[in-house]
Amino acid sequence: MCAHNPPCPTAEAPDREAARLRAHRPEQGWSLLCNGVLLFEDTGELLPDGRIVPPLRSLDPARAAA
Repeated sequence: MCAHNPPCPTAEAPDREAARLRAHRPEQGWSLLCNGVLLFEDTGELLPDGRIVPPLRSLDPARAAA
């Protein structure tokens, strides 16, 4: 997918979030990276093969305070 030099990290790489943005829709809460990863504002991810990476932080402020 990536035509950059040096190429962006693949969707399987641990640093996949370092890939360049292809589309950014902050009003909708998502960004599409050059490697096909769809990032969500809650830190969740959807990988090109359909796997889901759950968010790294809680969305429930009451739980975070406990």
